[in-house]
Amino acid sequence: MSNSATLIRPPHPRIAITPGEPAGIGPDLAIALAQRNHAAAIAYFVDPRLIMQRAHALGVAVSVIEISDPAAATLVPPGVMQVVSVQCAKSPVSGCADTRNSAYVIECLEQATTACLQGNADALVTGPINKALINDAGIPFTGHTEYLAARAGIPLPVMMLVAESLRVALLTTHVPLSAVPGLVTSDLIQRVLQIVDKDLRSIFGLRSPRICVCGLNPHAGEQGHLGTEERDVIIPALASLRECGIDITGPLPADTVFTADQRKRFDVIVAMYHDQGLSALKALGFGASVNVTLGMPFIRTSVDHGTAFDLAGTGKADSGSLTAALDLAVALYARRRAA
Repeated sequence: MSNSATLIRPPHPRIAITPGEPAGIGPDLAIALAQRNHAAAIAYFVDPRLIMQRAHALGVAVSVIEISDPAAATLVPPGVMQVVSVQCAKSPVSGCADTRNSAYVIECLEQATTACLQGNADALVTGPINKALINDAGIPFTGHTEYLAARAGIPLPVMMLVAESLRVALLTTHVPLSAVPGLVTSDLIQRVLQIVDKDLRSIFGLRSPRICVCGLNPHAGEQGHLGTEERDVIIPALASLRECGIDITGPLPADTVFTADQRKRFDVIVAMYHDQGLSALKALGFGASVNVTLGMPFIRTSVDHGTAFDLAGTGKADSGSLTAALDLAVALYARRRAA
């Protein structure tokens, strides 16, 4: 751990931000974010030349201050960006994907993650990346969640998205739909739900989280007539968790649990697979929802959308999700610090 991490912590959090794919809207969003006041000291892990080029294209005035360590970041006025410099291999062109900059995307994430793990940043906020582009460059990459967990030595991260009062956590994340039934095991269910319960208590400050679990099959299996996973695996696993004092309802049919009357009964809904949960959440709050990684040693939030190459450099990108991700990271830090 560096010496800076041993100093007395300032009252404001130090937030590391990775804008993500340099040819996408991530730099636009970071520039837009820097135009407002924040109750946080922000360090952007990005190529400063990219910021200046994109700001010029957008017609936005930005002043860049290069720092070597996010621990040195301070509160700054709007229009100022504190940047930990990471150099692109190729000068990015807005909207034009280039695999030559895929290693740059990973390097930004690597340095920001290291800062969090060493205590030089209190939270990580990530912008949009393009996983296919990274893989096309020959870099194995499943997603932010899996990468960060591997770097932190966490065997089981949990992906949860938040849109105002709605929270949706996922049992499985970035896997083919055909692989999901085989992954829905009693062990995984119990481990994921224990993490969800623990972090909703410790990070979100809920005294007794009300957890709802979706069924895997239509109508939650209809007593085994539409699939046996609920009867054989999910129901026994949930019963075991209830015996441990966790407040769990389910499995309930996923086609009705996201209705207004149902979802207000719960603090979080746990979906069996990616699209089962996130299709509903994004239909309700796309562009303003936030991705949170549970089970991590540091706070990590992210945008809920992709790189939108067609909007890069046009000034039409909506920074709502990145703003919400930063605001939630600051709020979670404050709650954890108070606790």
